[in-house]
Amino acid sequence: MVERRKTRQISVGDVKIGGDAPVVVQSMTSTKTHEIEETLGQIDRLYRAGCEIVRVAVPHQEDVEALEEIVSKSPVPIIADIHFAPSYAFLSMEKGVQGIRINPGNIGKEEIVREIVEEARERGVAIRIGVNSGSLEKDLLEKYGYPCAEALAESALRWSEKFERWGFTNYKVSIKGSDVLENVKANMLFAERTDVPLHIGITEAGMGTKGIIKSSVGVGILLHMGIGDTVRISLTDDPVVEVETAYEILKSLGLRKRGVDIVACPTCGRIEVDLPKVVREVEEKLSSIDKPLKVAIMGCVVNAIGEAREADIGLACGRGFAWVFKNGKPIKKVSEEEMAEELLREIERLG
Repeated sequence: MVERRKTRQISVGDVKIGGDAPVVVQSMTSTKTHEIEETLGQIDRLYRAGCEIVRVAVPHQEDVEALEEIVSKSPVPIIADIHFAPSYAFLSMEKGVQGIRINPGNIGKEEIVREIVEEARERGVAIRIGVNSGSLEKDLLEKYGYPCAEALAESALRWSEKFERWGFTNYKVSIKGSDVLENVKANMLFAERTDVPLHIGITEAGMGTKGIIKSSVGVGILLHMGIGDTVRISLTDDPVVEVETAYEILKSLGLRKRGVDIVACPTCGRIEVDLPKVVREVEEKLSSIDKPLKVAIMGCVVNAIGEAREADIGLACGRGFAWVFKNGKPIKKVSEEEMAEELLREIERLG
């Protein structure tokens, strides 16, 4: 069992982050926010994939104007992503967003940051303090010479202390960089000094397998250490993939349960059926099902019986056939051609 770091709890709308709440999965839309129907469509897809908070970009006035309708129709809390234009932070809160993300380092003057904090307090809006290598304060860059873990952690601690002095506690912190080990170290340094909830992720991780692996390693290390109250997997991809990846990481560490857990053999010379085809078909059919089931699809007798018995339901394959197992017992023998459909049919019968 992963022993999670003890943090205070905050609220983003009706979503709790930190304390005894589960690790919250979030993502960010890739649409132009002012294109309301497209943005709401993507938010709905994210929600159906399990996303619990969605952030939207607010770089232009037309994006601000779209927020009221987006917030009113969204099934999840909306966070406005603010950079360089503090006026948009105030306007976004007026439009009803449940949270805002700011990088104090690129807002500019401290008094403006404090005004944003005061407005958030009045409206019950959560704030995410974002710290990354591209927005470090000049004095910290001069002190450390480059955006190292120590500099990132010091910046995050500095702004956290200011928020505390201003009497504002409904905030979380994110410390992100593209270097996995520096990212892990920076979050560790911050976590040792405070009980503020942490939003974790590897920024600019990239696309495809590379991005997923890089994010999984960095986020997985932190989560295994108990660090992380909410997570975004930042990929150059459809944001739904970010949510799916986040859940797979959390499920592998026993931190969240969602959807069907499919256990399948690696390919090897012992397999007597077209196992990749069967697994792909089953995964595709079960992708929209949110049942906490363990399904085993095993390709040969070496692992088949044991793994299939440990699963809620599964296939134990032989040469051109498979036994369907349910709750550790074989219930029927089926041909290779019908094994995927029979497995899916039995899963539906589980209710």
